[in-house]
Amino acid sequence: MVAGEASSRLANAPTDSVKAHHRRTSSLWVPPSRPAFSNPAPIIRHKAERSSRALKSLLPCGACCCAATASSTAQPEFRKVLPNHRFDSNTPRYEHPNRRNYADNRICTTKYTLLTFLPKNLFEQFHRAANLYFIFIVILNMTVGAFGRYISMIPITFVLMVTAVKDAFEDYRRYKSDVKINHSTCRVWDNEQSRYRKMEWRNVLVGDFVHLSCNEIIPADILLLRSSDENGICYVETSNLDGESSLKQRQIIVSMGSASVDFTPRNFTATVYCEQPNNQIYRFNGYVQQENGVKEPVSKMNLLLRGCEVRNTDFVEGIVLYAGRDTKAMLNNSGPRYKRSELERLTNWDIIWCVLILLVMCLTGAIFSAIWLSSFTDPYRVPFLTFIENIDMLNPELEGFINFWSYVIVLQVMIPISLYVSIEIIKLGQIYLTSQDVNLYYESADKRIQCRALNIPEELGQVQFVMSDKTGTLTENQMKFRRCYVAERDYGTETSAATISSATKSPSSKVDHELLSRLVRTSESFLARGDLSFEDHSPSSDLMHFFINMAVCNTVVVNAHPHQFLEISII
Repeated sequence: MVAGEASSRLANAPTDSVKAHHRRTSSLWVPPSRPAFSNPAPIIRHKAERSSRALKSLLPCGACCCAATASSTAQPEFRKVLPNHRFDSNTPRYEHPNRRNYADNRICTTKYTLLTFLPKNLFEQFHRAANLYFIFIVILNMTVGAFGRYISMIPITFVLMVTAVKDAFEDYRRYKSDVKINHSTCRVWDNEQSRYRKMEWRNVLVGDFVHLSCNEIIPADILLLRSSDENGICYVETSNLDGESSLKQRQIIVSMGSASVDFTPRNFTATVYCEQPNNQIYRFNGYVQQENGVKEPVSKMNLLLRGCEVRNTDFVEGIVLYAGRDTKAMLNNSGPRYKRSELERLTNWDIIWCVLILLVMCLTGAIFSAIWLSSFTDPYRVPFLTFIENIDMLNPELEGFINFWSYVIVLQVMIPISLYVSIEIIKLGQIYLTSQDVNLYYESADKRIQCRALNIPEELGQVQFVMSDKTGTLTENQMKFRRCYVAERDYGTETSAATISSATKSPSSKVDHELLSRLVRTSESFLARGDLSFEDHSPSSDLMHFFINMAVCNTVVVNAHPHQFLEISII
């Protein structure tokens, strides 16, 4: 009863009150799915049109039959994005125009499906020379019949099955990761209830308004319309895209600068024209056209990319321009590919050399067998001759040819069929030992090392050089002020450096008090005088020059999150 009264009060509350408390009260918004027995014709037609547009975007301009056809079927330069609340509210989301014309936000990074797993996996496995060799031996044995025809299939079938199970397990992990990402939640504007509601990423459509809080991951490519910062600035971390942990600054569009404080998605009636999806993460062109025809250009400074993280900003709001596979992050993801280690390449060459040696041995045996048979004038005197119906028709050349393939089957043991199975078992053992290594355990995040490519774990042991383009890669972006040397004076000793080194392991001591006291004593006299001319060359003046130089060369963003600690970021 109390819960019902609370929900009714919330439904009748003013819009601002609902928006202020939507984080704690919003329930999961699950849009209705398409009926199971609906007419499949529109679905097939829309998918065919979408596939046709995607194919035409990949073809060069000269691939069309004529210039007129090319110009009539080419994609427009800009895509038109209308806010979803401008469409009929009675239209279900699965039939929404933005759902039909553009990709949804569901992603799929798996390599196989139930239909393509067997042919695609076999095609990849047949890149191994040994597998092709043993398939050839099986076919040859079924033709000649030197051994049991079906028994010879067991070893190669076992080898293919072991590798297929390993590849299926690796792809299943990708599937689980996709499910986790697709079921992540964000807050999307519900125009009927006039508030933001939680929705899974997979149900987000182009034209939706999304509300993101600090430290939330951006679910799609979004045009920034509102920010909690009074200057309309938002900071994002793009480490998931380009590996850069430094914060990037983004700005709301100019026309929203004065209205961003009172911004409400239902009042946004402009139309956004943006370029067609591409993988250029540092380039974006488009414009926002108001109802009165005024156009305002937008650039990459106004775009929040999928996979980035909102930082040092209480909240941001924007409209989705690209979703799912059309986002720049997914277009830069070429998908999983079959990786071959140096050991596998070397093994392939060893197999090829073994096959060549085998062919030489079989050819030598066949030639000498033909010479030996031709030395007999009477075919009935040939010892160890297999049964022939018409022995008078004995042909030494034909017998040598048959003996060649018989030798291939007999000497096939030169190529160990268990070679690849042994290598796969060793790789699994390496992966297990690596994941259980205590020295590779990250205590701060409570994570162990994960092997994402099961085909190349041995490559880690063959690294000879580590190349880094910045110090942050080696210092884990934790720059500690250990000591400084100013005006021929050393502020800090080896003891202070060791103290700060131990401070990284002990959270309770993060300040080198000895170094701090020396710096304070030196600058106290300078600050007491109030003379900021810096004309003298006293130690205190040089020290102030040093700190001013450090302050000018670094950007410090101070942000106090509600209900959180004070955060200072140097970018």
